Parts: sequence; C-alpha cells; structure tokens
Amino acid sequence: MPEPISRVEPDRVEVRGRDLTGDLMGRLTFTEYFHLLLTGHEPTDDERDFLDVLLVSIAEHGMMPSNVAARMTLAADPASLHGAVAAGILGAGPVLLGTSEACAVLLAEAVSAGEDPAHVVARLDRVPGFGHPVHRVADPRANRILELADERGVSGAHVDFARRLRAELAPLPLNVSMAIAAVLLDLGFDPAVAKAVPILARTAGLLAHLAEERRHPIGFRLARAAEDAAAGG
Repeated sequence: MPEPISRVEPDRVEVRGRDLTGDLMGRLTFTEYFHLLLTGHEPTDDERDFLDVLLVSIAEHGMMPSNVAARMTLAADPASLHGAVAAGILGAGPVLLGTSEACAVLLAEAVSAGEDPAHVVARLDRVPGFGHPVHRVADPRANRILELADERGVSGAHVDFARRLRAELAPLPLNVSMAIAAVLLDLGFDPAVAKAVPILARTAGLLAHLAEERRHPIGFRLARAAEDAAAGG
C-alpha cells in the first residue's frame, strides 16, 4: 500500500511526511504545495515556475461553456456556490480543458515510439491540441508558453514534436492545450497531470465569475440568450 497523502492527529497534521504547520505553512507557495500533493515531492525551480505559468495561462478565457454553465447554475440556486463550480468543472472534457490530457498521451506515445509527425497526422481523424474557435491564426497563450520554455531551457523532445506537428497541420494553430502538455512532459510530469492543471486553474476562474455573478447577475440573461439562439437556429 502507498503511504497516505496525509495523517491527521489531534495536535498535528502531516502531509507527504512533512509537518503542515511546522514546515509547510509559511514556506511553500500554493503552487509548490500543489506539486507536493500531486507528486509527493517538492518542485524544482523550473517545475514551480512553469506550473505557475501554465496555471495562469488557462485559468480564465472569457464566457466559455464552463463559465456560462456555472453562472446559470448559480442563478438557479444562489446558495450553491459549490454546485455552480462543479457544473463548470464537469465540462472539462475532450473539447475544452480536458484536451491537454489527450495531447499529453499523444505526445508521450509518439515520442516514445519514435513516430513521425506526418504519420500521426495521417492516422488520426483529428489531432488534439490544434485549432481554436477564437484564436484562428495563433493562440497567444501557447506561443508565450513555448517562448518561455525556450528562454529557460525547458524545451525538449515533446515541445519539438509538438512544433513538428504544427508544421504538418499548418495553417491550424497549435493551441494552449498542446503547449501545456508538451512543456509538462518535458519537465518530467506524468501525462495524467496535464488534465489536473487546467482543472485547478479553471476552478479559480470559475470562482471569479461566480463572485461577479453575485454582484451583477446575468445567469438568467444567458439562459434567455440560449433560448433565442435555439429558436433562431
């Protein structure tokens, strides 16, 4: 059996073998603590810095379906903040937010097998991590992530493969999900982490939307707009 993530006693809380109050609180940032919780060890400087970059990159992206669902849920049940957050996170699937995991699996398998990017494109009906309904020419978030990875010497085989895929799929833009996956893998993270990062990040964005929804409610207007769109479609 693996060691438990935490142990709780009347006078002590231990997380990953460390004293929560005597060691972690006041020393670790939340990003460092997230890494410790997720992996069992404290991050290197690069791991910490790029987790920060990736969390910031995808926490907020306007009125996407996750935010709309959360706002409409809160409008229907104003006391259910947790339910509204859950409604938003439930949309983290293969089209939005959850795409990074599919990208990570693809990159990890392709690089491990020494596969040619042209072969990957030929065998898949749709390559995850490319194209975007808003950023049709280039995803500025993805470009900045890769730029920082180059500047700080983090780019490796997975970033290189992602760029080679981009050349095969031009003019489709490489989007933020592929950039997140590529950098995480080059930092040594497991592919499963590629979905955890957007979920944690977007939770922060959802909470911001819900705080705004309480101050300036638009949930029922969004519902009405959906009705109008359906009637017009």
